[in-house]
Amino acid sequence: MIAALRLWPARRWLTALVSGAAFVLVVAIPTDLIDTPVFGREVPPTWWAWPSLLVSSVLAGLLVGSYVANPVETPTDRGSRRGGWAGSLLTFFAVGCPVCNKLVLIALGSAGAMTWFEPVQPLLQVAAVALLAWALRQRLLGELSCPTTGGPAADPATPDSEEARA
Repeated sequence: MIAALRLWPARRWLTALVSGAAFVLVVAIPTDLIDTPVFGREVPPTWWAWPSLLVSSVLAGLLVGSYVANPVETPTDRGSRRGGWAGSLLTFFAVGCPVCNKLVLIALGSAGAMTWFEPVQPLLQVAAVALLAWALRQRLLGELSCPTTGGPAADPATPDSEEARA
């Protein structure tokens, strides 16, 4: 995987950096990790909220960067996209306030959010990082594989192919 990252041009690294920073803002502002007058938080953030958000943002930024100027569409792209979206969403739920999340409040109520959802949030973050890392790994391994191009050499029925010449 490191070999694939070493081959990245500056444009991909810049996209990864900007995407990672945008990910931090998109998650940290509505979860009130970054204090704004628009959003509030009833329960203070945990000690692990910022470090885990930063890990997720690095992985998400690299994942977005892997889609820049990559003409090779691998069979694992669909799964890696889903893994990226799922990991990003799980990060949002993991670092958010348990009683500020409307979906959690509707499903569990205020007491249930604190009793049942809050203890699960670190596990959600572990799952988020695992999904983002898996998706990034799939993308980078796809870049290193040797895909068929679909050109004349790949189609034996084409008169220009090597098999037809033999």
